[in-house]
Amino acid sequence: MSKLKWVSGAAAVAFAGAAMAYTATGTAGAATTPTAAAAQSKTVAQSKPRPAVLSGKRQVSIVRVQAFESAVSMLNGHLTEVDDDSGRQLFVPTPVSRTQYVIKSYGRPTNDPASLEPSCWQVSRPAGSDPLTVEGAACDTGNPRQRFTITVLADKTYAIDNASAYLQYSPTRGLILEELGDAPLLSTFRLVDNGPAPAARR
Repeated sequence: MSKLKWVSGAAAVAFAGAAMAYTATGTAGAATTPTAAAAQSKTVAQSKPRPAVLSGKRQVSIVRVQAFESAVSMLNGHLTEVDDDSGRQLFVPTPVSRTQYVIKSYGRPTNDPASLEPSCWQVSRPAGSDPLTVEGAACDTGNPRQRFTITVLADKTYAIDNASAYLQYSPTRGLILEELGDAPLLSTFRLVDNGPAPAARR
């Protein structure tokens, strides 16, 4: 089990509530819709300071609220969930606009200079009817496929999307990006502060 500051299994269970989603007002009930999430993002951007975990100066682990003891990891070049130490599990969301971020992923610091090189989240568009996924790529803040909106919800969880394709969990495909339309947003995330990002990672 990783020693990163994950949300405990008990806390995750308390929030899972049979995979119940949360509204943009933070109350249990009707699920958050993409429209509501976008409106919440605009409201937060205009009226609230950016949370420290989104400053580009903190490294975080990312945990899906509805998961049990899994954490998000960039493993073998693909974004997935793991329940051990594998892959890159430290992330530095770095602002490129008021609501958009390049999300840098890192492994544990080592003496190898390669450990300081980030792998940034990037939307992958597979051929055919397969859903969008997230892969690791060399960071490019000008690439729209790397610019993710991170929406702060009122219950202090987060929705993550790229051009209204939301990061969601599929029981058959794992983490995917999905344009939801009128469907509910069932996957929200906690950004768990793991301390200051080393200067070389900012």
